[in-house]
Amino acid sequence: MGRLMLAGGAEFGGHMAEPDLRAMEFAGGFDAPICIVPTAAAPDNNHKRAGSNGVRWFQRLGAKNVFTVDVIDSKSANDSQLAASIRTSKLVYFLGGFPRHLGETLKGSLCWNAAMEAYQNGAVIAGSSAGAMVLCEHYYDPYEKKLLHGLNLIPNACVLPHHNQFGRAWAGQLRQMLPEAILLGIDEQTGMVNAEGNEWGVYGGGEVTLYRSGSTVGYGRGERFTF
Repeated sequence: MGRLMLAGGAEFGGHMAEPDLRAMEFAGGFDAPICIVPTAAAPDNNHKRAGSNGVRWFQRLGAKNVFTVDVIDSKSANDSQLAASIRTSKLVYFLGGFPRHLGETLKGSLCWNAAMEAYQNGAVIAGSSAGAMVLCEHYYDPYEKKLLHGLNLIPNACVLPHHNQFGRAWAGQLRQMLPEAILLGIDEQTGMVNAEGNEWGVYGGGEVTLYRSGSTVGYGRGERFTF
């Protein structure tokens, strides 16, 4: 089984080196194949630019084998060649953008099944903003103001991305909608990476805020927590 990384957003702005290097380390180092999946940026035709930004960022960090896989709709999500590229990757990174488009495009697709095969074989699955949101059991679509079912890699959880900017404002509403779930407020330029078992570590300049029933606790850089 591989590892997971959830990031709060602003993923390639120059301040995500610490969490991304940690994810690369778990993936096998600078030679590990890294796959950038820009699906969430497709609705506004931003996927090419976003994917290229991801490639340049990881190359700056020292990655020698990083590429984009243009999964942009249900047809491409079921392309066997694209799925094969994902299946052999050691770090699969889902970018931010439109969460519902990402979640519904991936669900049940060949490419998502390929990502799960890679994960079962030790790969790191990473997501930033919308990419992190859909990896959980629940995610909130701010455009339609609806709570939706995610891909459920993290059961009974829901991510509040960009927590230090606007995600914090969702907490009250989502606590009422999901009273038994764990809400994960992740600041921009911050990532949480799972270590052994159910333990997570915080990397980057911000905090991860855990909203549980009756409590709210923030964790900063270098701190670890479980839920």
